[in-house]
Amino acid sequence: MKKLLLSLALLPLSFTLAVAAPININKADRTEIVENLTGIGNVKADAIIEYREANGPFEKVEDLLKVKGIGAK
Repeated sequence: MKKLLLSLALLPLSFTLAVAAPININKADRTEIVENLTGIGNVKADAIIEYREANGPFEKVEDLLKVKGIGAK
């Protein structure tokens, strides 16, 4: 499967997330997500991980919109 690296350059301007450093959202643990995605705390990081475990890896950045508590503004 393709590795998905999130970076500020990849995020559409409509996302409310900002990235401090590129991470592999399909392998990152809670700490790595919280430390590298601005605006994401423990609850949303857990939601990302739970979604990933239940539905498989994210294939594109827009897939994050499927995670409860994350949306475009």
